[in-house]
Amino acid sequence: MAGNSFGELFRFTTFGESHGPAIGCVVDGTPPGIPLAEADIQTWLDKRKPGQSRFTTQRREADTVKILSGVFEGRTTGTPIALLIENTDQRSKDYDDIKDLFRPGHADFTYQQKYGIRDYRGSGRASARETACRVAAGAVARKVLGNGVSIRGALIQIGPHAIDADNWDWDQIGQNPFWCPDAAMVANWESYLDEVRKAGSSTGAIIEVIAEGVPVGLGEPVFDKVDSDIAKALMSINAVKGVEIGAGFAAASFSGEDNADEMRMEGGEPEFLSNNAGGVLGGITTGQPVVARFAVKPTSSILTPRQTVTVDGRDAEVSTKGRHDPCVGIRAVPVGEAMVACVLADHMLRHRGQCG
Repeated sequence: MAGNSFGELFRFTTFGESHGPAIGCVVDGTPPGIPLAEADIQTWLDKRKPGQSRFTTQRREADTVKILSGVFEGRTTGTPIALLIENTDQRSKDYDDIKDLFRPGHADFTYQQKYGIRDYRGSGRASARETACRVAAGAVARKVLGNGVSIRGALIQIGPHAIDADNWDWDQIGQNPFWCPDAAMVANWESYLDEVRKAGSSTGAIIEVIAEGVPVGLGEPVFDKVDSDIAKALMSINAVKGVEIGAGFAAASFSGEDNADEMRMEGGEPEFLSNNAGGVLGGITTGQPVVARFAVKPTSSILTPRQTVTVDGRDAEVSTKGRHDPCVGIRAVPVGEAMVACVLADHMLRHRGQCG
């Protein structure tokens, strides 16, 4: 199975299935001498792990990470860093009834058609469980980037309910179970998701990730633009169906005057007066905040019966039991942060290699 690795100089490969004994990743390209401990990785995994509120899956996984290689006496050695996360709360029997059915919206049909075999237990390799590996790799990427680069994500819309951007307060992110920067929206999301969850249904979401302190010059024209790599990174996350950078699709309605990020000299340095470009021009970072948003579809596992077909070609109906997120977008926030971190770390190392 190809396509399990991401990045060029900073590169990671993930492995494992949702209901296998463990998942993990191998991170290669990390420079030597960087302080790294399991606690540095665990703090980010704890933000993604399931079962932290009634609005996420109740699967209970500690997501405890073990460093198997690449670190000696608390510092990276420059060799591959192997990270292991054991699965401890699988309930594979929840999937016995659907092992011969294709769940609409899932990867069941495409995996079966491509490989002739699939792990039906929690979607196997196609499960969002795999994203824990990305968060672990992202934690290493943050260490490569250093403390000067800050990468933060927020949930800005659940279903039809979007935040008021004028109320944005980063301090609110850790005060609610939604990563919501708008305190006034939290109660609305709580009541809305309670209705969705009790109905056995699901809903989508939009996440925004902002990277600040990113130096000027990261990005490799023409095909390895930093924004195109961010788009690929975010689109590779389970259930993501759309990505935009900066003003994104809204730029289509702007005039050239509205869209242009004008510049002035301030303290002897160029300064942008706006950031419709999302911190990237010509595929190269401008030094402004890098801003990306991505849309996550509703969780495909729902209790409402849906029409489908069986593996042997018969019409059928399916409803999915088990423990599922009514809005998978909630736990996608730290995953989006991690993927942006991996892209920026990769491009930082590539920039140093070419430009010194």
